[in-house]
Amino acid sequence: MSNMLTQLDRVLRMRMQEADADSSYVASLHTKGLNKILEKVGEESTELVLAAKDAEGKGADSDEYQAMISETADLWFHSLVMLNHLGADSRAVLDELGRRFGLSGLEEKASRSQD
Repeated sequence: MSNMLTQLDRVLRMRMQEADADSSYVASLHTKGLNKILEKVGEESTELVLAAKDAEGKGADSDEYQAMISETADLWFHSLVMLNHLGADSRAVLDELGRRFGLSGLEEKASRSQD
């Protein structure tokens, strides 16, 4: 899975640096700036919440379940565009998740509130 994320990071970075905003969705987001990218992250977050609510109790073969998966992909994608815009990538997020691995959620949350 991280190989897929690494490949996507590479493509996003290349599109930000080299692609024409008229021919690349990612380049157009970067050209419009962080506020537009954050707007898309917020939009996709809301769409995911609604799709997840619709998918509750439905099987993996249902349209609602597939919509939830699609909206999750949209949110992840736009989150990666945001990270890229800010000079980060999926590796930083995976490293943070790795740091948290083995901690209880309550312990991890308590460690953040002391910072």
